[in-house]
Amino acid sequence: MTTIKRTLSIALASSAALALTACADPVDKNKYDEPVEAPVATPVDTGPGTVVEVAQGDETFSTLVKAVTAAGLGDTLSGEGPFTVFAPTDDAFGKIPDATLTELTTNDTDTLATILRYHVVPGNVDAATLTKAIEAAGDDGYSIETVGGGTLTATLVDGRVVLTDATGGTATVTASDIPASNGTIHVIDTVLMPQ
Repeated sequence: MTTIKRTLSIALASSAALALTACADPVDKNKYDEPVEAPVATPVDTGPGTVVEVAQGDETFSTLVKAVTAAGLGDTLSGEGPFTVFAPTDDAFGKIPDATLTELTTNDTDTLATILRYHVVPGNVDAATLTKAIEAAGDDGYSIETVGGGTLTATLVDGRVVLTDATGGTATVTASDIPASNGTIHVIDTVLMPQ
C-alpha cells in the first residue's frame, strides 16, 4: 500500500470516528452526581405488641406502666405468656392516696409487685370464656387464681363482670378483650388488693 493510500485511509477512518462521536448523545456528567433516593419500606403490620407495649401505647394506662416499671415486672409481662391482665386505668390508681402510691412506687416496690401480680392471671381468658365460667359457678361466683398466688372472685352484676379482691373491694370490668401478642387485657376501674 502506498503512502498516499495509507494516509487517505487514516484520514477517512478518523473522519468516520469523528462523525460517529458527533452523532452520539452528549454525556451529562451532572446526572451521575445527583443523589439516588432509596426506596421507602412499607411498614408491615405485625399485629399488637406485648401486654406492656399495648399499655404503653394507651395514655389511660400511664400510671400502670410506671408501676410495672417501678416493680421490675416489665420483662415478665413482655414474656411469652399468655397472660390475662386486669388493667387498672389512671383513674383507678387515682383512688389510691398520693402518699401511698408514691411510697409503693419508690420505697415499697416489693408490695407494689405483689399488688400488680394480683391483677395477672395465667392463660388467655377472653370475656366470653370468663362470663361462661361465672354463669356455671352460680351464686358464689367464679374463683380466679392469679399469678401471685391470690384469688379473685368474679361475678356478674347487671351484665357486667365484677371482681372482688381479698379485702372485699370490688372492681368492674369496663372494657374487655384488648388483644396483645402474649395475652389479653381487660380494663378495670379500681386497683385490686391482695390483702
